[in-house]
Amino acid sequence: MRIKTEAAEVFCQLAEVIGCTGHPNFFATLVEQLARLLTVDHALVAVVAQDNIAETLAVWSNGALQPNISYSLAGTPCETVVGHQPCLYPCNVQSRFPDDDLLCQLNADSYMGLPLYAPDGSAIGLLAVLNNQPVQFDGLENEILRIAAAQAGAELGRRQAESALRKSETASKESERRLNTLLNHLPGMAYRCLNDDDWTMQLVSQGAEALTGYRPDELEENRVISFTNLVHQHDKERLHRDILSAIRQRRPYRVTYRIRHRDGSERWMWEQGQAVFTDTGEVHCLEGFITDVTDQQEAQRVQQAVVKVASTVTSRVGDDYFQQLIATLTTLLEADAGFIALLDHPVSPPQSDTSYPYDLLPATTASTVSLVANGAVRKNHSFLLRDTPLERVVLEQEGVVHHGQRFMLPGAALSAQAWIGRRLDNAKGEAIGVMMVFYKAPLTTNAFATSVLRILSTGAAAELERRRDHRHIHQLAYTDSTTGLPNRARFMELLAKMGQASEQQCSPLALLLLDLRRFKEINDLHGHQVGDQLLATVAERIRHLELPDVHCARLSGDEFALLLPSIDRTTLDELVKQLSTLIKRPIRLGHRVFNLDISIGFARYPGDVADPGELFNAASIALHHAKKLESNLSPYTQTMRHALERRQWMTERLHLAIIERRLELYFQPQVDLKTQALTGAEALCRWHDPEWGWVSPGEFIPLAEERGLIRLLGDWVLEEAARQLSAWQAAKTPLPGRLSINIAAQQFADPQLTAHIAKLTPDISPSAIALELTESDFMRDPDQAVMITQAMRQAGYALFIDDFGTGYSSLSYLRRFAADALKIDISFVRAMLDNRHDRAIVQTIIAMAKTLEMKTLAEGVECEAQAALLADMGCHQVQGYWFGRPLPADEFAKTWLNR
Repeated sequence: MRIKTEAAEVFCQLAEVIGCTGHPNFFATLVEQLARLLTVDHALVAVVAQDNIAETLAVWSNGALQPNISYSLAGTPCETVVGHQPCLYPCNVQSRFPDDDLLCQLNADSYMGLPLYAPDGSAIGLLAVLNNQPVQFDGLENEILRIAAAQAGAELGRRQAESALRKSETASKESERRLNTLLNHLPGMAYRCLNDDDWTMQLVSQGAEALTGYRPDELEENRVISFTNLVHQHDKERLHRDILSAIRQRRPYRVTYRIRHRDGSERWMWEQGQAVFTDTGEVHCLEGFITDVTDQQEAQRVQQAVVKVASTVTSRVGDDYFQQLIATLTTLLEADAGFIALLDHPVSPPQSDTSYPYDLLPATTASTVSLVANGAVRKNHSFLLRDTPLERVVLEQEGVVHHGQRFMLPGAALSAQAWIGRRLDNAKGEAIGVMMVFYKAPLTTNAFATSVLRILSTGAAAELERRRDHRHIHQLAYTDSTTGLPNRARFMELLAKMGQASEQQCSPLALLLLDLRRFKEINDLHGHQVGDQLLATVAERIRHLELPDVHCARLSGDEFALLLPSIDRTTLDELVKQLSTLIKRPIRLGHRVFNLDISIGFARYPGDVADPGELFNAASIALHHAKKLESNLSPYTQTMRHALERRQWMTERLHLAIIERRLELYFQPQVDLKTQALTGAEALCRWHDPEWGWVSPGEFIPLAEERGLIRLLGDWVLEEAARQLSAWQAAKTPLPGRLSINIAAQQFADPQLTAHIAKLTPDISPSAIALELTESDFMRDPDQAVMITQAMRQAGYALFIDDFGTGYSSLSYLRRFAADALKIDISFVRAMLDNRHDRAIVQTIIAMAKTLEMKTLAEGVECEAQAALLADMGCHQVQGYWFGRPLPADEFAKTWLNR
């Protein structure tokens, strides 16, 4: 469809319609002109009610205006338009909306609708054009509709606003009454005043009295005082300037300033208002609202002050810290002097509500640690507390004197008439010092200074306590609070010192590490309080060892250490046994009896290590080894270190080999016992290290599981297996049956395992893969195993239960696992010819698999007799050296796939 007239003429005609805005026939004129300009059969404008009903404002159809109608938007194309976006159905609109009776009545085949928005952006209606033939609007036609919809929305919004205004006028008296009620209950003061020098109040709300102390009638017409006289002298000029500037710019003003309350206090106000202008542009009055923001303003001032102190005081410890702190404070608080003083004795808080009698105050003197007067640092002085401002602060925690008896500041020749002080307490709540500032003149306010001192006193008190209790803190740093034994830090220092002495004197030194086994279980079951009591008991038993010069310590939660100088190997062995027996004796705590078990590892210099600095590492290795032994006791040997180092090196080299893809897959054939035909293969990971040569899978695969590399290794195996299957397929030598791939326990713990495998093998059909999962892995979480295996079966993967017979499967779960085959463990196959029990187990597994409709595959078949017996028992498939060893991919293909 094309518009018949030129674009300029079209927009000219459209402009004529838009010019009718405000005319009662605006919508009728608009739909008629749209129908003519766009050559469509129908056009309508509708307003939408809240109950999803459209009410037309004008309808043009088949060349004439039609009566307005109401219809439900549900099931109509209009429903997709309102409040959303333009919507075009160029043809077959009736088939899209079969329940729309209006489309049927109009015989419309195409539809274009646009939403109408009020000036505030709310959806209020729609504009639609319909045609009995298919349409296709171009850019010009879309622009016409967009302009028309915007103007229709504006006109509809205007009419709705006028209607709302008329309704509101009928309730104006009620609104005025409510407004008065609201103003007189606001937590502040609403006002109307003249724009004169006194800001003469014409109307003041009831909140004025709480705000200023003056009743509204006292402020109105300046009967008692003008509001401008309440404003703080330092804020008047700025306040007038800001308000006059806002009036000139015809914008609201927002100002913060201080006033003097009727009770003499100083308060901060926040005011918002604006000028009301006459028709001639002159200021008729000012209207606004004032609220008390004293608390917020003071909090902000305090915060800024603390930040300033923090940025100014660069030293964090010692005398420099105190000097910088008090110098900054006196400047910030506009004080004439200040000091931080240390009491000669801590003063404990009173045991009742009454204070100490002055004569019984434990502290009698104080010494300044920093003193500033008249902007200069002064020499520190000591003085008696009695009859000084410090005495009152110590007793009351905080003290303020606005105008008191003059006090001569010690060492400063400064006579103070006002002061503010804060007691400095240690962590026990004991008074250990005082921080004070002094003024020569009387004080008018103290809230700001008191708040700042209160916040900064914490840091000052902490530094005072550090200075006073440095030795005590040093002791705490080296003592275990639970057992009273030296802690790890102290023990390591002692080990270094005694090791050096032992080396210089060529005398032996032994280190014994003791670990309480399963101690965490006791903590978890009985609580840390019981655990701490057990640790203290163990420590006490260690202390009672009858050995000279023994040094013991608690190194960590359940680990203890004993350092034994000048001890021979025989005595050390006897001590280890004695200690083990001693610790294992039952411990009774209340009604419970605990039997602890321990692991002990020990090493000697120079017998086990050449350098005493290696003792701790050697004993740690021995303890690690002891935890794996049944006896739980282990002396250090070099073999342990070599084994541990090899495992560490192997972990690093294996990780690198996986990342650099330097591993290799070997493939062992799986054969049908009846036909001797190849039925599949098992993928086996092999690792040839450039330095170590071939590394046994029995060594590196358990290591990968222990060190968290098995997922990475498993992903590589899946990717490489998929790549090899694709390569054999491309070479037209596909593997018959399925390729078996082992899945580790950590992989099987992933509920999304099936999707993960599919992602790693995207080009391989699931029917080409069998996933082998060990029996013990299934039983870690049987319910999750059932869910995962069912998902695998649904995806098309075959499932083999590996090493069957070595775990503890429940037959009920085995039935639900939906496995395809059971793999009979090699340990049963290897011994079944000579051991009737193993033979019976194999026979039972085969019978059980047959009952559950599973196949059986025997591993480790190494001779003809084993194969024959398995065939007689009904086993389906086998793998082992008798049929074929694991081979690299190329050799496997030559041997098995090119037949």
